[in-house]
Amino acid sequence: MKKQLIFCALILFIPLVVFSQKRLQTFTKRAYMTKQKLSDEQLRKLLTKEQYYVTRENGTEPPFKNAYWDNKEAGIYVDIISGVPLFSSEDKYDSGTGWPSFSKPLNKDEIVEREDRSLFLKRTEVRSKSSDSHLGHVFSDPQSPTKRRYCINSAALRFIPLDELEKEGYGDLVKLFKKNDAKESIK
Repeated sequence: MKKQLIFCALILFIPLVVFSQKRLQTFTKRAYMTKQKLSDEQLRKLLTKEQYYVTRENGTEPPFKNAYWDNKEAGIYVDIISGVPLFSSEDKYDSGTGWPSFSKPLNKDEIVEREDRSLFLKRTEVRSKSSDSHLGHVFSDPQSPTKRRYCINSAALRFIPLDELEKEGYGDLVKLFKKNDAKESIK
């Protein structure tokens, strides 16, 4: 009987999670198009607990246990709240840290860097200018082409594959990708 109750609860819970994420994607896309600001109450309803914790409470997700740390697909990473394009797979590299790492943002004007003295360390926090959400931190990194590593939480991002950029309203960014990447991703 207990197993049946758990099974029924899961059957009811899974569609709610899927619906919530689909609604968030639609809202994120619309927010990007209209520059709409969301209230804290709206964000609590739209974001998962982890997304809210990372973006609004300056949290950090676990390394190697997040959505995009090993994603090698061509595409862009947008702000989970505003939908503003922040990073490209063209600038993503494996830093060995367990978080998505980028050598540079798509547009430095969409990123705000602040001194962060939490955890008894002096670091540079990275925030999204459009939503004022915590994204992660930027560090010096000799293996990065720019000598900087933007270490970003997956929970603060939504990935849009190259072959879906047009459909999602980001068609103007297709030009950022090498022709070989575009052909391989569309196959």
